[in-house]
Amino acid sequence: MEQVIANGLYLGAQYALIALGLTLIFALMNVLNFAHGQMYVLGGFITYTVYGQLGLPFVVALLASGVTLAVIGALMEKFLFRTVIRRSHREESTMLLAAATAFFFDAVILLLFGEKQRGVPKIVKGVFNDASIIMPYDRMVVGALAIVFIAAFVLYMQYSRVGRAMRALAQDRVAAQLMGVRVDRYSMIGFAMGAMLAGVVGGLLVTITGVNSGIGGPISIKAFLMVMIGGAGVVGGAIAGGFILGMMESVGLTVLREYGDVTYLVIFAALMVFLSVRPNGLMGKPWG
Repeated sequence: MEQVIANGLYLGAQYALIALGLTLIFALMNVLNFAHGQMYVLGGFITYTVYGQLGLPFVVALLASGVTLAVIGALMEKFLFRTVIRRSHREESTMLLAAATAFFFDAVILLLFGEKQRGVPKIVKGVFNDASIIMPYDRMVVGALAIVFIAAFVLYMQYSRVGRAMRALAQDRVAAQLMGVRVDRYSMIGFAMGAMLAGVVGGLLVTITGVNSGIGGPISIKAFLMVMIGGAGVVGGAIAGGFILGMMESVGLTVLREYGDVTYLVIFAALMVFLSVRPNGLMGKPWG
């Protein structure tokens, strides 16, 4: 049981960090960023290039992933999503744009890095082993870093001026604008932060699972699962959804380890039942 809980906490920390970026973008702009998984993949490949190929320190590679994805996110918001939102009053337009950017990033990543699985040297060697828990040290470090990033994000959103402005924008866009909040500026900052979180977690996990050009879609699906469980646009819901999914996956892979992919079949079935009872998730409000 201790091993299952430890695995669930490790998975939950990384999943919550993935979901935070997606739910932040949705809260600020009411946009489901279908390219979120591709941003994760791009962050992983940047860390692979800087840390694995160029041999620079892992911290530098992680910083490069976060900064690069933040810039990409800011440019996407300013030149793509902001333009479509202003010119179209249909939510389907932003969904189609998000899907198009996901396919575009898939093609770019495939052209730049190919389709082979890539990995990097472990950041920490060795395995923690006691009577009940066996966990590689690198997984423990990655899990701890993910929790630190989650805590830093929550504190930043709670106490910083930018965080308060973004929370006001998420609660009532029109009222925030009337109170002097610069909607375009903080929407761009929020989109950049969401993309940065995806890049950072991609950089963290390339040291554990590696990265390839085909995992963007599955990562996006997992992110949507977490948002649906916790409630769209709610930071606490994204964190809760991440840890719930991590625990469900840990329990499922342990109990159903002889049946392979049946684990996610069971998770999807449980999610269908859950959403029929709580269609807005644990903490969410009605969409739109």
